[in-house]
Amino acid sequence: MSSMAIAVSLSMSSRRIRRGGGEVDVDRVLVTASPTALKMNQTRREVAGRFLGMKKRFHGTIAVTKAKVDDGEEKKQKMSSSSRNLRVGLICGGPSAERGISLNSVRSVLDHIQRNGISVSCYYIDPDLNAYAISSAQVYSNTPADFDFKLESLAQAFASLSELAEHLVSAVDIVFPVIHGRYGEDGGIQELLESHNIPFVGTGSRECRRAFDKYEASLALKEHGFMSVPNYLVQGTEVDESELAKWFTDNLLDLEVGKVVVKPANSGSSIGVKVAFGVKDSIKKATELILEGIDDKVVIEVFIENAYEFTAIVLDVGSGSDCHPVVLLPSEVELTFHGSGDTKENAIFDYRRKYLPTQQVTYHTPPRFPISVIKSIREEASLLFKKLGLRDFARFDGWYLMPTSNLASSASETLKGSGNIIFTDINLISGMEQTSLFFQQASKVGFSHSNILRTIIHRASSRYPQLSWYNYDESSQLLRGSTTMETSGDVQKVFVLFGGDTSERQVSVISGTNIWMNLQRFGDLKVTPCLLSSSLRNSMGFPDKTESDLDKREVWLLPYSVVLRHTVEEVLAACLEAIDPDRARFTSLLQQQVKEDLMDALKNQSWFAGFDITDEVPVRFSLKDWIKLAKESEATVFLSAHGGIGEDGTMQALLEDEGVPYTGSGVHASRICMDKAMASKALSHLSEFGVHTISNEVKRTEDIIHESIPDIWYELITKFKCLTLCVKPARDGCSTGVARLCSSEDLEVYVHALRDRLPRIPANSFSKTHGMIEMPNPTPELFIFEPFIETDEVIVSSKSSEKLSWKGSRRWVEITVGVIGKHGSLRSLSPSLTVKENGDILSLEEKFQGGTGINLTPPPPTIMSKEALERCKRGIELIAKTLGLEGFSRIDAFVHVETGDVMVIEVNTVPGMTPSTVLIQQALAEQPPMYPPQFFRTLLNLAAQRVK
Repeated sequence: MSSMAIAVSLSMSSRRIRRGGGEVDVDRVLVTASPTALKMNQTRREVAGRFLGMKKRFHGTIAVTKAKVDDGEEKKQKMSSSSRNLRVGLICGGPSAERGISLNSVRSVLDHIQRNGISVSCYYIDPDLNAYAISSAQVYSNTPADFDFKLESLAQAFASLSELAEHLVSAVDIVFPVIHGRYGEDGGIQELLESHNIPFVGTGSRECRRAFDKYEASLALKEHGFMSVPNYLVQGTEVDESELAKWFTDNLLDLEVGKVVVKPANSGSSIGVKVAFGVKDSIKKATELILEGIDDKVVIEVFIENAYEFTAIVLDVGSGSDCHPVVLLPSEVELTFHGSGDTKENAIFDYRRKYLPTQQVTYHTPPRFPISVIKSIREEASLLFKKLGLRDFARFDGWYLMPTSNLASSASETLKGSGNIIFTDINLISGMEQTSLFFQQASKVGFSHSNILRTIIHRASSRYPQLSWYNYDESSQLLRGSTTMETSGDVQKVFVLFGGDTSERQVSVISGTNIWMNLQRFGDLKVTPCLLSSSLRNSMGFPDKTESDLDKREVWLLPYSVVLRHTVEEVLAACLEAIDPDRARFTSLLQQQVKEDLMDALKNQSWFAGFDITDEVPVRFSLKDWIKLAKESEATVFLSAHGGIGEDGTMQALLEDEGVPYTGSGVHASRICMDKAMASKALSHLSEFGVHTISNEVKRTEDIIHESIPDIWYELITKFKCLTLCVKPARDGCSTGVARLCSSEDLEVYVHALRDRLPRIPANSFSKTHGMIEMPNPTPELFIFEPFIETDEVIVSSKSSEKLSWKGSRRWVEITVGVIGKHGSLRSLSPSLTVKENGDILSLEEKFQGGTGINLTPPPPTIMSKEALERCKRGIELIAKTLGLEGFSRIDAFVHVETGDVMVIEVNTVPGMTPSTVLIQQALAEQPPMYPPQFFRTLLNLAAQRVK
């Protein structure tokens, strides 16, 4: 593999690096950017051999010297601290609507910093600012509602925030706040910590207050000579319409249809952001935000036209009181609409686009801007970081203005910068989910998750003299190995396969990434993430399952930085960019510059041991060649491709034919469970054992589209003797296209969505209230209709003294439960009671995206007795045995709370494995608890015990 990158030597004074107990002189540091092209005489298999042959070792392309410490006192500090861990307190939650994202972030931070020199304690603050000490296991609860419901039984409550602070004084060395929005970024938690002299990561309270308030931040930008978006402040519900009209006129906006952005002044960058048109609409939407209690201050801004959005992470690599901000590779934010209807309301980078795996946004890291523009972004963001007095890290969102932009005429007003860059949002605690932009940008310049987080902690520690020992502790130098569970023996290769072309492919990306990250902590595993590419489709949009179609499929072996994306399409685009010589050369030059900037400061930090991620080139194989590679490599395939060929027995059969071990159920069980009607039939004889199935009718999509809707409706309600139906894909995943229909008019809306291939059905399109429904893409060939099963509504509230509200008149509730074990002897984990937050059908996000949905594991005894729960588990195990399941699966069902009888909804043989999936919670409910790394390792080990 050839490198088109430039090797840059950074001259340094002679230093010494400690390796294996000795010291070696190193006179300079060599920075080698990513390889960008393959030599013509190299085969893909040779490249893959190099790709897969990399052992668990220090991966850095930079070998950074460890400064020789001559001061005797510093040596004493280092020796006395050699056996001491840095105690880090993670604080999550908060009163903001973004607290669900806070939980996702804190999970990620916890996963990547604990062990090897750092011990972690976790704390949670609820919406009313009550504080609790929580276990690390509770961090894996899916939602804030899960936290709130279990706090009394599982957490240690503090009488006040002051009592929390007093506890932290003695319990931790430094606090890492991971609260997004109010109380996390507005200076609240920082002021509490400062008042008790507790060291913490991040910006101080005074600077937070001004940077977080969007209106105050815009004033600060102007004061320091930067451009800011023209805005108007609304306080209270009484808005002076004439004054706002004057502001519209001054900014050349039409009074009736002038386009503006309306957003809370003191919320995160995504909550409550709306587009408005004209003065009256602006007042209406600003007032709505205030009345909804989101904020009492609202900012109306000019909507920026003819510009490109970007976001950039700033990392302070200084020491002590010296600030040395370096901007990593920025990301361009490209919004797409895919015919989703009215784009006026969809033309902003809102909460859904930022945090949910949709195809509505694409990120390009680095941006597709001229290199001079990227240089300006980095220089101006670095300067702004200093001017605002920020610390450790931050994220700046902004726009690159084209000459035709409506704000281009304001460029001449700027005192600093290029005049075509404008910053709009300052995020003091950036989202840190596993595939967040924070980690995307860090990985592109050589930082693993662990390395970037530990770098931030080291930087923050350097401000506090009492923590100086930590920056001389050699154990704190461990980088990627810091999250490696050291074991002995030969290295076992694992291919984690995700992606595909089903409607659940985006969830598959999250699952596969999570599995890969957890398994790579084991020192005896070499884990390679692999993307299954989409297949060609016929003109009707249905997937083609022919032999020739399998021949056209491809699998990509992915390097670290390419994996960190939100969708299959983004990952594939990143692969194609990585192998494009021009784009790769462009990226390489920028990577080189960022690393040089980082090393200007990091070379002087004794604790920094180097970058630990090399930006390798992804390698593409045909599906059949990839399977042969797996066989030759003696790899085990961890299947995480939900639906389609990943779950219907096709992939299982291909792997079995080559003798490649894989996780999950075998060919026969996979085929049965993928077909909901077939699975129902296979279980129909178990009623006497308390296992029941739901009557169903399967219809072809073409027939549904072309037949009379009233006739179809009448036929179905007559057959089932009911007035409400449930419709869902017959052979697709469990989360898309599922809807409750209460009339033929509802069916007409659903068929219209199928006919027009809409990506989603908007909320409340049917006669009964419901949330947004993601539609399957591509459109399935078959749909299944069933009577809608009425269950008892379960309401969880943190506000009421009765936290659990349940009338229990019907006595049926919905559960989801994992089964795990060898063929014929799978055991049931503790079921989770599913609670729907919006409508009657669990949405895609409620099942898999942290921050939404509620799962109570196990069901509370006030709803379901211990005897009924045990009978339910026996019924679940009977289902698994009857279907021939193996390894692990997830079963969704209704259960009768008194008898424990089970009514099967569906069985998923390749279930979602996202960080907040209920299966993780169920594994943690075991005795002893199985944390995610052990859980996934257990599932991997079961693949070796497969029935031949």
